[in-house]
Amino acid sequence: MTHEQVLAQLHAWTKTDSLLKHARAVEVVMRAAAKQYGGPDADPEAWALAGLLHDADYEQWPDEHPRRIVDWLREQGEEAAADAVAFHRTAWGLPPKGLMDKALLACDELAGFVVACCLVRPEGV
Repeated sequence: MTHEQVLAQLHAWTKTDSLLKHARAVEVVMRAAAKQYGGPDADPEAWALAGLLHDADYEQWPDEHPRRIVDWLREQGEEAAADAVAFHRTAWGLPPKGLMDKALLACDELAGFVVACCLVRPEGV
């Protein structure tokens, strides 16, 4: 799957600027995490894909999140990304299947925390 196809899916389901920025932030952090922590077999682009799409269905279907994007990823043959996105929904109680799963959960929270810290700075970012 190309980056353009992934972005098209994200933009088809997500319109809010803040969610789009969050998706891009998590994409960047996940790509770096793959290189740093993923081991020699980690594919940074697969990790980035999971980061970019992890909340893609949230705006339109918050009560179903992340079921729709997990299903879509599986239809595209992106099983590892689908597993990571499913795991990041901690209410489902799924066990992690690999490092990507754990990294997405951490990177999602980290990206949100960094943005929140920047927003409360009196001098801005």
